[in-house]
Amino acid sequence: MPDLLIELFSEEIPARMQARAAEDLQTRMTDGLVEAGLTYAHAAAFATPRRLTLALEGLTESSPTLREERRGPRTDAPEKAVEGFLRGAGVQRADLIEREEKKGTFFFAVVETPGRPAEAIIAEVLDRVVRNFPWPKSMRWGSGSLRWVRPLHRILCILSDQEGHRVVPLEIDGIAAADVTEGHRFMAPDAFSVNGFDDYVAKLKRAHVILDPAERAEIIRNDAENRAFASGLELVEDRGLLAEVAGLVECPVVLMGEIGAEFLDLPPEVLMTSMKEHQKFFSVRNPKSGRIERFVTVANRETADHGATILAGNDKVLSARLSDAKFFWENDRRVAVEQKMAPWIESLAAVTFHNKLGSQAARINRIAALARELAPVVGADADLAERAARVAKADLSSEMVYEFPELQGLMGRYYSEAAGLPAAVATACEEHYSPLGPSDAVPSAPVSVAVALADKIDTLTGFWAIDEKPTGSKDPYALRRAALGVIRLLVTNDLRLGLLDAVRKSDTLVVESADGLVGPGIEAFAPDLLGFFHDRLKVYLRDQGIRHDVIDACLAMPGADDLTLLVKRARALQDIRETEDGENLIQGFKRANNILAQAEEKDGVEYSFGPDRKFADAPEETALFDALDAAEARIAPAMASEDFATAMAAMAGLRPALDAFFDSVQVNAENEVLRRNRLNLLSRIRQVCLQVADLTRLEG
Repeated sequence: MPDLLIELFSEEIPARMQARAAEDLQTRMTDGLVEAGLTYAHAAAFATPRRLTLALEGLTESSPTLREERRGPRTDAPEKAVEGFLRGAGVQRADLIEREEKKGTFFFAVVETPGRPAEAIIAEVLDRVVRNFPWPKSMRWGSGSLRWVRPLHRILCILSDQEGHRVVPLEIDGIAAADVTEGHRFMAPDAFSVNGFDDYVAKLKRAHVILDPAERAEIIRNDAENRAFASGLELVEDRGLLAEVAGLVECPVVLMGEIGAEFLDLPPEVLMTSMKEHQKFFSVRNPKSGRIERFVTVANRETADHGATILAGNDKVLSARLSDAKFFWENDRRVAVEQKMAPWIESLAAVTFHNKLGSQAARINRIAALARELAPVVGADADLAERAARVAKADLSSEMVYEFPELQGLMGRYYSEAAGLPAAVATACEEHYSPLGPSDAVPSAPVSVAVALADKIDTLTGFWAIDEKPTGSKDPYALRRAALGVIRLLVTNDLRLGLLDAVRKSDTLVVESADGLVGPGIEAFAPDLLGFFHDRLKVYLRDQGIRHDVIDACLAMPGADDLTLLVKRARALQDIRETEDGENLIQGFKRANNILAQAEEKDGVEYSFGPDRKFADAPEETALFDALDAAEARIAPAMASEDFATAMAAMAGLRPALDAFFDSVQVNAENEVLRRNRLNLLSRIRQVCLQVADLTRLEG
C-alpha cells in the first residue's frame, strides 16, 4: 500500500488560520477519499507560514469493485418502464434476471461498478478540496478563478512505496502537481524534489524549515527559557503567544534583548501587553523583583552577526512603543493622584452603554446602588461596596485602557491605589469583571464580590428588560458568561442570595436610570431570567459530573432561586444516588408512587390522610412504620438546618424496610380497610421522600 504526500505551497498564511487549515485539509481529504472507497492506516497534517501538508500512510491502491443487485419493474410492465430501468442500471436486456416474489415476477439486474485507481480519486478529491477550502478570508490573483488565502504557487502530490514514487497527475487553475517544493525563503530558496514523507521532512530541515508547528513551538520555548535562565531571569509563560509565534516562522531563531532602564518602572502588565500586542515579544521577568526586564523575540532566519542587527531594530521599535505607554501611564497617574479620577467618571455620562439602557454613568449608579444592597449578603461594608462600584469603571476613560482595552480593571486597581483609595476598593476595581470564564479565578474579597455580582446582575436584568436575550449561538452581550459568573460567585463563596429578590431590586434601578425606556417590569420576565440561570447552572453542574435528572429533581423544590442551596441539594442527591441503597430506594419509591398513582386514578380519591399502625397485620408492614418514624425524626431537623447529606442518608436508610415490605405485603389486598391503609402508607413514603427532592424526575 502506498503513502500519499500532499503539500500546498503558497505565500504566507496568517498564523491564526494555520491550525484550523491543517485540520480542514486532513478532514476534507480523508473524508473524500473514504467516501470514494479508499482506506488508509494513519493521517497527519502540518502547517508552516508557507505550506499546508498532509501525509497519509497505508493508502489502498484502488477503490473496490462493487456489485449491486437492483430490482426493476414486473415482467409484465410496459416496455417503456423496462427500458427506463435498463438505462438507469446501465445494462442490456439480456443481462436481466427474472425472479418470482410474493407480489409477482420482477426483473433484476446486477450492476457492477469497477474500482478506480487511487491516483484518479486523489486528483478528483484534492481538486474539490482546494477549490472549496473554507478559509475565513481568501483572495484571487492574476487571471485565474481559484481563491486561496494567499497566492498558491505549487502543489506537491505524490504516492510512494517500496518501488519508488509517482506524481499524481492533476492540475488546478494552471498549477500542475509535481514532486517539488522549496525551502526557507531566504536561507534555502531553491526548489528540490522529494520521494516520500521522510525524505520531505529531512530535506526541509536541511533547507531550514521545521515542518511540525509543535516542534517549532518547543524549540522557541526551550531556547527562550534557557536564555532567560542563563541571565538569572525567568520566561513569562504565554501559550497563546507561543502558538502564534510558531506560526510566524519556519526556522525559529530565539533572540533576547533588554528593555530600556527608563521603562522598567512601568507596571509589568503594561510592558507585557505592549510587547505582546505590538511586537509579539515574550516577556522575561526578574523573579526577585517581579519586574519585566528583558524580552525575547523570534527571528525567521539565522544571520552572520547572530541577530545583532535584528535586535537593534527591535530595540528601536520597542522603545517607541514603550515611550507611548510611559506617556499614557504618567498622564493617567496624574489624573488619578491629583483629581482622584473625577474627570474620567464625569466623562462616562457622555458614553452610551446601550441606547435603551442609558449611559455608562447611569449604569454605574445602578451598580453602586445594587452593590450597597448586596453588601450585607456577602459580608461587605456597604459604604466601601458603593464606593468601589462608583470608581470600578473609571479607567475605561483612561488613555492606557483606550490603547489596551484588555487592561481594564487592572489599571483601575493601579489608579485607585495611586488615588489613595482603600485597598478593598482598589482590589474590587480589578476583580469585579471576574470570573470571565469557566477557568477564571473567582473573587473572594467581600467588596469585590458585591460589585462583581451587582455588575453582572445589572447586565442580565437590563438586557432581559429590553428583550435582548441570547438566541442560539448568538450572545453579543456575553449574557451566558455573566450568568455563569453569578453562579460561580455565589457557589464558590457559599453565599445565600435569593436571585429573584436581587433581580427585582435591579429592575427598579434599571427603570429609574433609563428614564422609562426599558420594556415590561420584572414580573413579566423574572421566570424566564431565572430559567436562564437554571440552564447555565445545569451546564455548570454537568461539567462536575452531576446528572441532568438529579438537577431537575432539585430544581422542582422550593427555593430554586437560591443557587447555593440548590447546588448543595444536587450534590447530596448525586452522592446518595451513587450508593446501592440510594439507587434501590429510588426504585422502591418509584414503585410505591406508581402503585399509588394508579390507585388514586382508579378510585378517584387522594390517599393522603395518613396510615394507621393498628391495621398493620404483617411484621414487614410494622417494620416500615418504624423505619418511616425513624427517618422522619432525622429528616425534619436535617432539612431545617439544610443538612441535605444527612436528610438523604436518612431517606436511603428506608431501603431495607421498603424492600421487605414489597417482597412480603400485597398492597391491593382484598380487604378494603387493609388496602386503603397500605395505600396511605405508600402516600406517607411519597411525602417523606419528596421532602428532600422530587424523585419522580429521576430516570432509571
